[in-house]
Amino acid sequence: MTAPVLPDFAPVGYEIPEQYRDQAESALSVLLDSALEPIVDMVLVHRDGAYEALAHDGSVTFRRDEVTGYEIIATTGKNPLADQGTDKFAGLDAENANKHPLRADNQYPHAFDHIAQLFDSPATPDLCVIHSARHNWEDQGGHLGEHGSLGITQARAPFIIGGKGIRQLGLAPKSMRLVDVAPTVAALMGCPEIEPGRFLLTQDGEARIDVLDESVRPKHMIGFLFDGTNPNVLYDMAARGEAPNVARLIEMGVAFGHGAISSLPTITLANHTTIITGAHPGHHGILNNAWYDRTQGKQIITNSSATWPWAMDSLQPKIDSMHKVIKRADVNAFCVSINEPCDTGADYSTFDFFRRGEVPPIPSRADDLPHSTERFVRPSKDYSWSSVIDHMATEQAVGIWNGHYRDESYPLPKFCWVNFTLTDAAMHEGGPHSEMAAASVRDSDGRIGDILKAIEDRGVFDDCAFMLMADHGMQESDPTCRGDWDVALKEAGIHARDEAYSFLYFGVEGQGASY
Repeated sequence: MTAPVLPDFAPVGYEIPEQYRDQAESALSVLLDSALEPIVDMVLVHRDGAYEALAHDGSVTFRRDEVTGYEIIATTGKNPLADQGTDKFAGLDAENANKHPLRADNQYPHAFDHIAQLFDSPATPDLCVIHSARHNWEDQGGHLGEHGSLGITQARAPFIIGGKGIRQLGLAPKSMRLVDVAPTVAALMGCPEIEPGRFLLTQDGEARIDVLDESVRPKHMIGFLFDGTNPNVLYDMAARGEAPNVARLIEMGVAFGHGAISSLPTITLANHTTIITGAHPGHHGILNNAWYDRTQGKQIITNSSATWPWAMDSLQPKIDSMHKVIKRADVNAFCVSINEPCDTGADYSTFDFFRRGEVPPIPSRADDLPHSTERFVRPSKDYSWSSVIDHMATEQAVGIWNGHYRDESYPLPKFCWVNFTLTDAAMHEGGPHSEMAAASVRDSDGRIGDILKAIEDRGVFDDCAFMLMADHGMQESDPTCRGDWDVALKEAGIHARDEAYSFLYFGVEGQGASY
């Protein structure tokens, strides 16, 4: 184990208060009953200076240790976090043979670090419920693809980096963490260190210099995010020629075969922000898609079209971004953030239009747009809407790299970030191994191909580095594994506000948001 990295500020370290201990014990007795074992993987709590992960058949209690990293204080039965490796179920065949692994067969990569960081936030819930690998959320319409858990398949995102300044290693049996992305970009771009190895004011990750060729540096960095993409599916499609632009990026550098591990919760906006800031959710302040802020006494919802432009209002002080770090190194750098809520420090941002009340023209239909699979845009509302959004993102990126967008002229970007949403919508609806998921990868691959062409047409391709990742993984759920622990808690007379189907708060009135 490595020593835990604490933020530059003093974390609050929320512990469940004494007045809620009895309620928590009653809730734990319900949540850990064998009747809920098919849907509840484990429950997390911070009390008496220690972190606990409790499962139906065992538990582990641990605490931070400045020397050794983490110290296990006690275990009962089977330690639910016994395997914190990153290598299981890597490769499509391995995943297909283990679509719904039981807890004893699963991996929980970097689990101690991910659990501890979550409870550094004052908005941390009293109990955090981790759903099982096979659970199918019936209240969300029975998504065939799921994420949010600590388990390896839901936590594992793809990560590809290539181009100038990157060693050509191909698909390599490597893993990293999403908190490592920002410091890796900073090191690649030659940004100044605050202290050895530290580039950001608050930095939980480390620069992956093992994949960098430090003899040369790119002049431009372009990042693509395929939201909610299963890496085994993506890498397999690239290898079979179904995602030629993704394959091109891999050939130019390295793909992490064991993935980039997302932070807990393995949820969209928490990890978008982790990627951009190099900090865990418990440190940067975007704790989930929805949570309850005790200090303000109100519910916070960030993962919504109505709130995305202002989502970063919840960002904690002393949190940096890749945009800010690159601009510190080059005051004239032009930084671009397209379709990305975490746009702190960017010179151009899609959401600036919305904050100013200047909504760009939105196509009325998706089936006549390029790179839109008609088979799915017609019957699927989510596939259609995401196709429209991603088409608009592509238009912005191509326009900016060409030098003009919406009658405005732009300089060459030093750093350009482009977020695509279609893969998440398709892999949720169809499942990660479906034809709908494959179509979403092909469509998204075509869109990044358009952007790569614009960069080539501008004559700067050879001076660029590129990266492609997701914010979390995606696991195929079991449609027969339904159930809601909120129902069991209510039937037992236990009132808990459940935010985002995982964060349980006691003593808080109102209904939680279901994300």
